[in-house]
Amino acid sequence: MSSSPQEDKKEDKKEEKKSSSWRDFIYNPQTGEFMGRTATSWALIFIFYLFFYGFLAGMFSLTMWVMLQTLDENVPRHRDRVANPGLVIRPPSMDIAFSRSDPEKYGEYVKHLEDFLKPYNDSIQERNDLCLVGEYTEQDGEQEKKVCQFKRSLLRQCSGLSDTTFGYAEGKPCILVKMNRVSIETGNASETQISCVSRDSALAMQYFPSEGRLDKMYFPYYGKKAHPGYVQPVVAVKLLLTKDDYDVEQTVECKVEGSDLRNNDDRDKFLGRVTFRVKVSE
Repeated sequence: MSSSPQEDKKEDKKEEKKSSSWRDFIYNPQTGEFMGRTATSWALIFIFYLFFYGFLAGMFSLTMWVMLQTLDENVPRHRDRVANPGLVIRPPSMDIAFSRSDPEKYGEYVKHLEDFLKPYNDSIQERNDLCLVGEYTEQDGEQEKKVCQFKRSLLRQCSGLSDTTFGYAEGKPCILVKMNRVSIETGNASETQISCVSRDSALAMQYFPSEGRLDKMYFPYYGKKAHPGYVQPVVAVKLLLTKDDYDVEQTVECKVEGSDLRNNDDRDKFLGRVTFRVKVSE
């Protein structure tokens, strides 16, 4: 049933009125309002929010500035979570598996070790200071701290100098163990050494430097800003695998030992220790 002309006109008027109301809302030429507000009203709102958010930003900046004044650039204010350092290994893999007869299988590990040890090259370390062995290098009064030499050649068979494959080609891989960079106090650094053991067998190991010791002269560490150029002392652990150990996964745990260092907290399995697995095949 078709609609009458009068009904069509009513519909057209409704559509026109609806369209007109939307146009007037966006901009009403009679009142000069844009989206329901005059230019003066919009300007006042803009100025209010400009001052309001500017005030909030100023309060935030002032609060942060006051808090930063209480911090020491060299020593963290709260160190309860890093009072005892954690350990990490290089190459950075908790599962090291390769075939000693296939360079492609262990090539990635060798490359990472080579890249990691570049800052330890003797030519670079000779620019640093010769420190007294067995004594702390305390520099509390110095603004910029000196760095003690830790030459790559100290790692001997695991230095990558005499054996460019770090023992991987002979099936006796080298693993580098280092502590996290935390501001260790001299008391915590006394008689520090790394010791490792295999959970699966009486696996023989060699340590470089000897006995896995980290000499006192590399401590204390004063932080990245005050101690630029500092390189952490590392311990190389050479796993002396035999043919009987091939194709057998070895779980190795390394711990940092020290008079004031903890490594046996059951609530934190990463505190002062690191565990990784090694599987070598022919």
